[in-house]
Amino acid sequence: MRRRWTLRLLVAVMAAVLAAMALPALTNSTTAQESEALVGLVHDAQSQPVEGATVRLLSANPGETLSSAVTQADGRFLLPITRLPAGVLTLEVQRPHFEPASVNISTATAARLRSGQSVEVPPISLARHIGASFWIAAGAFVLVLILIAMEDLQNTLAVLVGTAVVFGVSYLGTPLDKDLFIFNFGRAVSYIDWNVIFLIMGMMIFIAVVEGTGLFQWLGYFAYRLSGGRAWLMVPILMVSAGIVSAFLDNVTTMLLMTPISIQIAMALGIQPLALLMPEVLGSNVIGISTLIGTPTNILIGSAGKISFSDFLVNLTPGVLIAMVGLIIYCEWLYWRELRSANRPSQTLLDRLQENAQITQPDHLKKVGWVGAGMLLLFVFGDHFQLVPSVTALIGATTLLLWIRPDIEAMIEAVDWTTLVFFIGLFIVVGAIQEVGLVDVIAVTIGRVVGHNLLLTTMAIIWTSALLSTVIANIPFTAAMLPVIGFLSGSVPGAADKVLYYSLSVGSALGGNGSLIGASANLVTAGIAERAGYPIKYMYFLKRGLPAMFITVALTSLWLYFHFLH
Repeated sequence: MRRRWTLRLLVAVMAAVLAAMALPALTNSTTAQESEALVGLVHDAQSQPVEGATVRLLSANPGETLSSAVTQADGRFLLPITRLPAGVLTLEVQRPHFEPASVNISTATAARLRSGQSVEVPPISLARHIGASFWIAAGAFVLVLILIAMEDLQNTLAVLVGTAVVFGVSYLGTPLDKDLFIFNFGRAVSYIDWNVIFLIMGMMIFIAVVEGTGLFQWLGYFAYRLSGGRAWLMVPILMVSAGIVSAFLDNVTTMLLMTPISIQIAMALGIQPLALLMPEVLGSNVIGISTLIGTPTNILIGSAGKISFSDFLVNLTPGVLIAMVGLIIYCEWLYWRELRSANRPSQTLLDRLQENAQITQPDHLKKVGWVGAGMLLLFVFGDHFQLVPSVTALIGATTLLLWIRPDIEAMIEAVDWTTLVFFIGLFIVVGAIQEVGLVDVIAVTIGRVVGHNLLLTTMAIIWTSALLSTVIANIPFTAAMLPVIGFLSGSVPGAADKVLYYSLSVGSALGGNGSLIGASANLVTAGIAERAGYPIKYMYFLKRGLPAMFITVALTSLWLYFHFLH
């Protein structure tokens, strides 16, 4: 009885809080509708909305502000009008890293406002300002890349150095020169992709529970028996398996699941685990682009270009399969010496492996199976009701923890916090070059160079996206390129069949194979491998991943040419 009343009281309190939160919004909305207002839109040179710009309505008297507002995420603003003196009215728009803009309000518009009407002004375009903050943010990003490439500092520490430079200059340099301001802490946090962070964290907890059941050891032994101890056969088996899973989940989750299995297999074969991990992560990045949900970049592209799941499957899968064949041949050649040195375990060792491959907690494994099946369904179909992957991962991990009740401290310790901090710092450093406009400048330059030649435009988008995605995280680059793709798709003859969107998908995703920081799956794999004692260095990945990137991009480019342009 007491619990029932407690629950009722809790519901009542929550309802009251929600009502209190909603009342001001409703009141403000009603007030705005009942009074006249000046509304409009602020965008940049790429027709992208500009958030956080200060818009002021000024009178003819110098310094007199009649009304002011800040643009929202969609770039729109609303200036409530309470009084309008006679004379010239001017709209002034200011935003860090943009040139200020000033727009005169016409006599007719002013007359309509004075008559009590709300008026929408034409969109206002802001030009980028290239100042000291632009070069400092770019320099901080290059510094991070150099520190990672030199391998003198751990990757997470290198990213923290870049983050400290960005924040230090923004907060300590701004009092000396306002042009040194990059962004504040709140704006920096907005660039962190929390969907990625919580997805990784949730899946790490899920995998920690699975590890306790002995499933990974059993899968490693089963995969070994399936290959008959032939390491050269194990490579394509793992590559294709990881790729197929990545086509229906995201490649980050795939590598979280597959990396421990691959390490177990490599130990059974007596070879360096990187000989399996590298081909596996490369394969997951390749096959993942064949579906809408296979990569984060495809989700962005599908939404902007109105490309369905079946459209990706039909138009990209043949090219992806061709690229996969080339990648398998390359990986077999690359690791041929390591694969030839694989040992055939003695019967004693096989017996020991088989003994270690026993399922130690079958009851827990059944629960893992039910929760995992539910998570798979939510990963595949959750997009239909706006369920992001991170929420699915957290729901699955929490459900499993409640159902099995393991040692919660051990589960939290199983999370690789070093990798998560690396992602957070990387998002902030990349966000800095987005904030100052470096990514926009690159995207606009591409649009100006390619002109109206469809073949040149297609190849330029594929290869530029691929090359830049090796040094710039492909998610923000893809987001910056989408407006350019939309413009070119409407202006370049023959581009209406969305070939440019598919080109961006191929370039941005396959370009992630070119370097360690090119794709989130690479970093996750490296983090797990390092914890197991097999670190993947930046230069090691670059020397082996860059040729793989060129091979797969070239083969997929040929498919796009014959499928769309020939």
